[in-house]
Amino acid sequence: MPKVRANGIELFYEESGSGEPLLLIAGFACDHTNWSKLAPLLASTNRLIAFDNRGVGRSSSPETTYSIRQMAEDTIGLLDALELDSVHIAGHSMGGQIALEAALTCPERVRSLILLSSGAKMDERGRTVIELWGDFPKLLDPVTAIRLSLPWIYTTRFYASPGAIDEVIREILANPFPPSVSGIYRQSRAITSYDASARLHEINCPTLVVVGDEDILGGLHLSAELAQHIPGAQLVVLKQAAHGLLTESAEATAASIISFLSNLAPARTAGGPRSSRQPDPKESSVQSPRLPT
Repeated sequence: MPKVRANGIELFYEESGSGEPLLLIAGFACDHTNWSKLAPLLASTNRLIAFDNRGVGRSSSPETTYSIRQMAEDTIGLLDALELDSVHIAGHSMGGQIALEAALTCPERVRSLILLSSGAKMDERGRTVIELWGDFPKLLDPVTAIRLSLPWIYTTRFYASPGAIDEVIREILANPFPPSVSGIYRQSRAITSYDASARLHEINCPTLVVVGDEDILGGLHLSAELAQHIPGAQLVVLKQAAHGLLTESAEATAASIISFLSNLAPARTAGGPRSSRQPDPKESSVQSPRLPT
């Protein structure tokens, strides 16, 4: 399976589909397989590139301090290795922070930005949760750590579906390349130390922000702040969805992404005219980028 050398480490990646390139950046402690339910829905319209961030999967797990800026540099290094001048980028949770930082530091490389269940920074409650999750592997067995984490990720409706949570746990435990203990810890501290809130006005590419209306980890508030402060950004609030929308709400998430990308000019460069078309209301509810009261 393919690996490239980027920013001083090895990055594992996989490709599927065809069309304009769409880079998929996974969230905290997750590898490229976190996109497994969404990728088949997007592969007919885009060339998908999903990779493992440092510290997880088959990418390097260096024993150094991690930062979102550093992982954004990893991302740009991957694009360099694949000889891609610019791409659409979708990031989930921590992956959204990485995508955001890539767009801020290398705007010419980002055609459009898709931020899923993400924020420019964590609030105090979220910071506490992420720090605890970073410590879990040192304190708890894997099953207990997973069971304590999942209520923050999925909706009550998902929990009520017979076997749904057990299946998620089985899939996590079956991963032959689990994240390293140090990788989980270092990623957690990268998340909690990141704050791009004062720079959001600098984003100059078309941007879509997607969040579940039951997301209690990042929450609607943080996503609404992204949409409020990124010029021209669209905010899509998915009904009966939570932080784990890549799994629980894959079809609605994919529909929002496809609608957004389909309205962009092909082979565009970052900073061009923005789309005014809204995603399909059958799949999601669209709110104006105002902070919730």
